[in-house]
Amino acid sequence: QVQLVESGGGLVQPGGSLRLSCAASGFTFSSYAMSWVRQAPGKGLEWVSSISSGSGTATNYATSVKGRFTISRDNAKNTLYLQMNNLKPEDTAVYYCAKATERGQGTQVTVSS
Repeated sequence: QVQLVESGGGLVQPGGSLRLSCAASGFTFSSYAMSWVRQAPGKGLEWVSSISSGSGTATNYATSVKGRFTISRDNAKNTLYLQMNNLKPEDTAVYYCAKATERGQGTQVTVSS
């Protein structure tokens, strides 16, 4: 059974940083590409970033976060990360890690002064 558990969200001021983590279990983590998606209040799901399987050499980012967010993975720990720098109020959302269409419960990120 696939389990994805996100953590690391919180309240941060504009310009601040957060690092999200996603602990994965129930599948061979290293064999799958993984993604982060987010949902802002009253809006639909938005893709944020993806990383390839294996060593994760291939990464992709939404235009809105490129240059500010970094996705990475630690296959030894079965964990996916999202380093978020220079956060903006429009980054406020629930962030989910995803394996294809499966998602965790999410972690809330609020960017506000």
